[in-house]
Amino acid sequence: MVAANRHVKIAERVSTRLKLKQLRLLVAVAERSSILHAAQDLNISQPAATKLIKDLEIDFGVRLFDRTNRGAIPTTFGEALVRHGKLILAQVYHAAQELDDLNEGSGGRVVVGTLLAASAWLLPAAIKAMCEDRPNVTVAVRDGTNDVLMPALSAGDVDLVVGRLPEFRHRKDLAQIRLLEEEVCIVARAGHALARQDKVEFADLVDHAWILQPPETSLRRQFEKAFFDRDLTPPAAAVESVSFLTNRELLMRTDMLGVFPYHVVAPEVARGDLAILPCKVDLSGRAVGVTYRRAGGLSPAAQAFLAVLRETAAGAAPPTLQ
Repeated sequence: MVAANRHVKIAERVSTRLKLKQLRLLVAVAERSSILHAAQDLNISQPAATKLIKDLEIDFGVRLFDRTNRGAIPTTFGEALVRHGKLILAQVYHAAQELDDLNEGSGGRVVVGTLLAASAWLLPAAIKAMCEDRPNVTVAVRDGTNDVLMPALSAGDVDLVVGRLPEFRHRKDLAQIRLLEEEVCIVARAGHALARQDKVEFADLVDHAWILQPPETSLRRQFEKAFFDRDLTPPAAAVESVSFLTNRELLMRTDMLGVFPYHVVAPEVARGDLAILPCKVDLSGRAVGVTYRRAGGLSPAAQAFLAVLRETAAGAAPPTLQ
């Protein structure tokens, strides 16, 4: 009962006393691990910033930050408030953006996280269509893997994530839309010994050097599962990278192998820079789609871009294996 009363008191104080200026400060301190740097970012003095935080700690009756030799580190209470604060600030930004859109027309900004499966064809095509349809909308692209982009999505730093759909599709706070199915292939430089064979088995691949996606990616996990299903030990990665520019150069300059969605490597294959190995790669769960937050909805710009993504995926097929 005491704990319940204490929770109610904190909830009442947060709802009646917490201001957006204080919320921005809390988020900035957490991101910078420094009250001084956060104060400079927000154009206020360090003493004023320190007082704002201390006043909040007194009001709420909890410590929000620990002052350590690594800087100002959020406590459990601070982490919770910052996590919700980022979402609140994102929603305030979306509200202001919607007012601007209503006032000025089809403007705004959308932040899109992209995975390898989307970066080569789908996302550029959608951005091109968006720029033609709504030239006043700014599209900001953030590259990364699911373990980086999904927390950014949940925190409100990213509006949409486009790429191979992650495996945690049951999460209540995230919604997903399937856009297309991707084909996966194993590639090597043109002239590689395996590329000259009529057929390549998985057992032929084990002892070669590989460029692979990081372990936390779904493509890497499914690739390794394909070896386990054949009672084989998956090959170790000589290089772990999601940078296709780097991967492409390494593939063309070495005897390394790589596994990629076909539409990512299709231009290089067509030019004769890379070759697809004659090895059947049937990986489950190959859906490419878009993930977004359920709570709070999307800004008008993000809603428009989601519609463009769906139209792009439905209206033109990516390159496919023959």
